[in-house]
Amino acid sequence: MKVTADLLLLPQWVVPVESDGTLADHAVVVRDGCILDVLPADAAQARYDATQTLALPGQALIPGLINLHTHAAMSLFRGFADDLPLMAWLNDRIWPAEKKHSSEAFVRDGTLLAAAEMLAGGITCCNDMYFFPQAAGEAFLQAGMRATLGMIVLEFPSAYASDADDYLAKGLALRDELKDEPLLTFAFAPHAPYTISDTTFGRITTLAEQLGLPIHTHIHETVDEIRDSLKQYGVRPLERLARLGLLGPNFIGVHAVHVNEAEIGLLAQHGCHVAHCPTSGLKLASGIAPVADLLHAGVNLGFGTDSAASNNRLDLFAEMRLAALLAKGSSGDAAILPAAAALKAATLGAARALNLDGRIGSIVPGKRADLVAVDLHALSSQPVFDPVSHLVYVAGREDVTHVWVDGKLKLNDRCLVNLEPDDLTARATYWRNKLTA
Repeated sequence: MKVTADLLLLPQWVVPVESDGTLADHAVVVRDGCILDVLPADAAQARYDATQTLALPGQALIPGLINLHTHAAMSLFRGFADDLPLMAWLNDRIWPAEKKHSSEAFVRDGTLLAAAEMLAGGITCCNDMYFFPQAAGEAFLQAGMRATLGMIVLEFPSAYASDADDYLAKGLALRDELKDEPLLTFAFAPHAPYTISDTTFGRITTLAEQLGLPIHTHIHETVDEIRDSLKQYGVRPLERLARLGLLGPNFIGVHAVHVNEAEIGLLAQHGCHVAHCPTSGLKLASGIAPVADLLHAGVNLGFGTDSAASNNRLDLFAEMRLAALLAKGSSGDAAILPAAAALKAATLGAARALNLDGRIGSIVPGKRADLVAVDLHALSSQPVFDPVSHLVYVAGREDVTHVWVDGKLKLNDRCLVNLEPDDLTARATYWRNKLTA
């Protein structure tokens, strides 16, 4: 008697990520949102009676990509403040616009727009940091996308909160309210060392240890950040955070562009993770992270897009390719970040940083069915010697045909299932008109 299942996927290649290489002519079996089995296609069809069977000839099935650092709602600032260095970008354009326009409605609409872009490009989970995380969470749930909601913390007031205590109180209350939502998890998200006091960092360290949550913060993004820290605190930012007890396996440092040998050793020693955002670092002229040195030291790496205001795409295929090429070019070592390692960083590495690697990040039985089908049979992909190489160096988000989150279909033959593009375009137009009025 056959075993029942919800979905039987028959791609040309399965890319498990957790193990090297690919599995040709294998099937992935899904039941109740979980990967039930991975086995040869013939055996799967003989063993399982699935409600739906989907053949995917010429396609590679990969784990859902994970965007390890973004500010989703800022998709409404796409193209709003281009060609500026970081602090001018923040002080002269972004922060004044946020002060005037940031609201629950802004965050909900911007996050929906971002979720649509990410899902259509094979991103099934993101690590978000922005104001009004409740509105962001509602948008991610509406889209059916997995997300880690950052409990953002700043010292200065905003439309969302009045001071650091208020930010923390609201974030913790939101976590209590939504902690049982299966698609949502939480992280502390102190913005950056230059916007957070020692006292607040100390509180966050204690709370993160008590609750077992990640700490997600920008670190060593610019030379100016380091110079200002030396002037104010007498030490570089990472050393300051180390003295305050922030560094550990729950620490996700975003950017880490200007880190020296000792600081890389510190990140490795404490089991920290780095969210590498190559496009944003280049566009803001912040610099290029020393990925080769981070990898040699054993620091776990994931990729982030940053926001659409500083990228201007939420495209992890682009980040994988750029990260691999920059690492090679800057180090002089063509083997430093091979395709398989780049794909692993965009999936299992990011999942590990979010403490979600037991649930997502690879295609193995027992994990949640966050899956992406990528079409490799176009002329521009021929011939296919190595599907993993093609996923990083050839394919783009336009080649994503199907996406599942928790076993539920979110992109069907390149068409979004939960979200209506015309509605999202209308929302984006509304906010563009408000921002330019």
